[in-house]
Amino acid sequence: MEASTTAAPWYSAYPAPKSSEPNKVTREEVLELLRSTENLDAKDFVLIDVRRNDYEGGSIHGSINIPAQSLYNAIPIWYNLFKAAGVKRVIWFCGSSGGRGTRSSLWFQEYLDSKNETEMKSMIMVGGIKGWAVAGSEYVHSLTMKDE
Repeated sequence: MEASTTAAPWYSAYPAPKSSEPNKVTREEVLELLRSTENLDAKDFVLIDVRRNDYEGGSIHGSINIPAQSLYNAIPIWYNLFKAAGVKRVIWFCGSSGGRGTRSSLWFQEYLDSKNETEMKSMIMVGGIKGWAVAGSEYVHSLTMKDE
């Protein structure tokens, strides 16, 4: 008889989000945000790619990479940085925004709620990087490859 060697998913080490419905933003809205702030030094949003190994192929220009697997314990640090920078919207995405992106957004929103934070909002970008990459040339031109 063979023993099961299935490992627990990475997120099982952390509390499950209390909600299953994150705040959402469309890729069209994100593209407009990126376009409207192209020539500005300050932005009131941050775009976060939570992919880890699959991040290596490239991401959306202007996004930062915070792998979901390392996020949970660092949420207070990221909150303080975003708060000091005047961030109003924290926009998360992964491959499809159905797993890691959603979980990250919900965890961060729960932290905001625990702080009674009303000026900052956590949300996912619907469709993730996969939806972004197939949405048309104006989206593809805003992808940044890893080596750039």
